[in-house]
Amino acid sequence: MREVPATEFTRNFGHYREIAQREPVAVTSHGRATGYFVSAVEFEELQRIKAFARRSRAVADMTREEIEQMAASRMAPEHDHLDALLDEE
Repeated sequence: MREVPATEFTRNFGHYREIAQREPVAVTSHGRATGYFVSAVEFEELQRIKAFARRSRAVADMTREEIEQMAASRMAPEHDHLDALLDEE
């Protein structure tokens, strides 16, 4: 990751825009990172990861009933071969 002072980033924005297509650019102020400049592709991937994290739940946060329902569930018939793998245990 490239690190650059904010004044340098501002002065040569076009240059760092090109670098951000290959790697994130940390923009610093007084020696501390205050932001990161990333490519659109990397930003979109981050958004997908964040959206997925909001939809997921830790087992520790589930009720006993939810865990039992999940354990008793089965996949669609076309996936019976996968259920069979679970039944082997």
